[in-house]
Amino acid sequence: MATTMLNTTFQEQIKELLTKYEQLINRKNEPAPDGNGVYRRWKYPVLTAAHAPVFWRFDLNEKTNPYLMERQGVNAAFNAGAIYWQGKYLMVVRVEGDDRKSFFAIAESPNGVDQFRFWDYPITMPETEVPDTNVYDMRLTAHEDGWIYGLFCTERKDQTRPNDTSAAEAQCGIARTKDLKTWERLPDLITYSGQQRNVVLHPEFIDGKYGLYTRPQDGFISVGSGGGIGWGLTESMEDAEVKSEVIVDTKIYHTIKEVKNGQGPPPIKTKQGWLHLAHGVRNTAAGLRYVLYLFMTDPEKPWQITHAPAGHFISPKGEERVGDVSNVTFSNGWIVNEKQEVFIYYASSDTRMHVATTTVDQLLDYVVNTPPDGLRSAASVEQRKQLIDKNLQILNQLDLS
Repeated sequence: MATTMLNTTFQEQIKELLTKYEQLINRKNEPAPDGNGVYRRWKYPVLTAAHAPVFWRFDLNEKTNPYLMERQGVNAAFNAGAIYWQGKYLMVVRVEGDDRKSFFAIAESPNGVDQFRFWDYPITMPETEVPDTNVYDMRLTAHEDGWIYGLFCTERKDQTRPNDTSAAEAQCGIARTKDLKTWERLPDLITYSGQQRNVVLHPEFIDGKYGLYTRPQDGFISVGSGGGIGWGLTESMEDAEVKSEVIVDTKIYHTIKEVKNGQGPPPIKTKQGWLHLAHGVRNTAAGLRYVLYLFMTDPEKPWQITHAPAGHFISPKGEERVGDVSNVTFSNGWIVNEKQEVFIYYASSDTRMHVATTTVDQLLDYVVNTPPDGLRSAASVEQRKQLIDKNLQILNQLDLS
């Protein structure tokens, strides 16, 4: 490789970088085989660190970079919010540099499954009076008030533990936009339940107020003895303050969400209720395992669960299990288009973005007709026996010769 670089001109080296980049961007995606009837995974990740533009990473000036070194590397592209905007599929991606600092950047696709291309510049996110050390995991909500809101985690040093260089504080940052290019930063959300991550804005007013799905927690990593997906109201997003939280979806022992859980993207409105995508975390001998699950809430009272299928909806499989933080699937963005097709954008192992596709009708069928968690092995066996009995009767009536 070194010999090849020495025998080519600097311009040709740049051309080679750009050619390989365009090949990646224009690679056609295809549905993965063996779907489960609920959704279809797609073969290739839709975004990786390599999707970051060449001119984000390399100094293309031969005088200042004669060896064409990657000056500002990109480590990962993951945990993206999503929105269907002017006929395009857009993700607001968490891009993490080699310096461990995350920033937001918009990637656009014409079809939602491939050809995702980053806009030329990352988002310039204004800071508050107390600057963010790190920002990440934006949830996008097109609210009925006419604004597009981005709620994200703002991380800062925990000043109560000055000598602990790993001690952090997480709160909910808030920004809004009308065009996804110019962002207005609003004051951080105020709550009275410790730290906050995974806060999501409900897309409609509730009795004239803004509804927020929260995730109260005691510390930066640990949710403590409480936690769960919370719900609260604020009079305004310009000075957002939730004075009281109720738990919508609690943690439960020996389930996929026994350690912690959090709301993913804003819920999807259907005639039967609000469809929610969330992540659940359990502990294993190999560390924490993150999976995705679904539930539905009342159409008029989105803080009241009406249906909750047992188990995970999407879990990390194959190469998805390997990355910076292994054994993780995480989603904070999905899109419903005019055909009622659903594009679920999920990250694997804090490294890359994938897509799974389905429809609103399929998700409703799954949520309404999948049995809830019986919370005991014996109950799970009884549920499975009922399914076996029904299926054996059907099979006995079929002519399979």
